[in-house]
Amino acid sequence: MSAYLVVDVTVQDPELFKSYALQSKPLVEKHGGIYRVRGGEVEVREGSWQPQRLVIVEFPIQAHARAFLADPDYQPVAAIRHAAAASNMVIVAGA
Repeated sequence: MSAYLVVDVTVQDPELFKSYALQSKPLVEKHGGIYRVRGGEVEVREGSWQPQRLVIVEFPIQAHARAFLADPDYQPVAAIRHAAAASNMVIVAGA
């Protein structure tokens, strides 16, 4: 069953975040991830949630999403994201 990594990102340093985006893509792919949404326009239809930049990555299974986040090669890249943006992140099982 697919799993989705859903991230709401508020970018504070756009140049630094570009570096993160370039470096994270091959690591996502290494773990079987496919970007389904990567910062497109958001239209809020209900509620008060106002995502700034929404990213959704599909992985074959939850274990692959967890492996991506735990990958030692990803840790310095994640540090770039933490320096460049504030994030909220969840992994959710697909239907």
